[in-house]
Amino acid sequence: MDFAIDHTSSLPLHVQVEEMLRKLIDQPEYQNGKLLPNEIHIAKRLGISRSTVRQATNKLVYERLLIRKKGVGTKVAKNNISTHLNKWTSFTHEMDEKGMVFKNYSIKVSMVLPDKEIQQLFNIGEGIKVLKMERVKGPESGPVVHFVSYFHPRTGLTADDDFSKPLYETLEKKHHIVAALSREGISAILADAKISKLLNVKPGDPILFRKRVVCDPGDRPFEYNLGYYRADRFTYTIDIAR
Repeated sequence: MDFAIDHTSSLPLHVQVEEMLRKLIDQPEYQNGKLLPNEIHIAKRLGISRSTVRQATNKLVYERLLIRKKGVGTKVAKNNISTHLNKWTSFTHEMDEKGMVFKNYSIKVSMVLPDKEIQQLFNIGEGIKVLKMERVKGPESGPVVHFVSYFHPRTGLTADDDFSKPLYETLEKKHHIVAALSREGISAILADAKISKLLNVKPGDPILFRKRVVCDPGDRPFEYNLGYYRADRFTYTIDIAR
């Protein structure tokens, strides 16, 4: 595969690198375990900075399409899901459309120092705090999902916002942030002590775990979301049109 990007294009360099990597990892040799070229090699071939390559690679790592091991290299991950949504909707609106009334059992908002992975995803420096929101939601019969979200500072969200309202509606109407794309990784885990208490399940019970990176129309990540769903109460489905 040719390593080439258009330096005259209005499309950001890191987005072009990301699309190049997506095509690269679809090739059979990389699907079969071959290590991807290292970031320094790619940067030199393309005539760009290593940080630009790292920004693109980080997004694919967050989508669980790539696995990076220190001292070894980066390779394609197996058995993961990444999908573009052809219709954006908040969890609350989605449940409303299904005729299911969900409520917030708890909402906790705080300003925190994110870990290095989130700093890299948001491309922010050390010492910059981000808003963290934790919610437990479900019908009257009990909680079924626990969300943990981190938001890029540019969203303008603060503890004064009304998080009892649909999130993406608030972002768009109040802060002019439009959710255009969701990249997701889905896996199965076992409930630990914290999750079992929040979702009223036994420690060790199966939990559907979903990691989501939400981007604006410029493909810039503004939310990093972790979702923990009761596997006995929730089925996650994706429609794929050919």
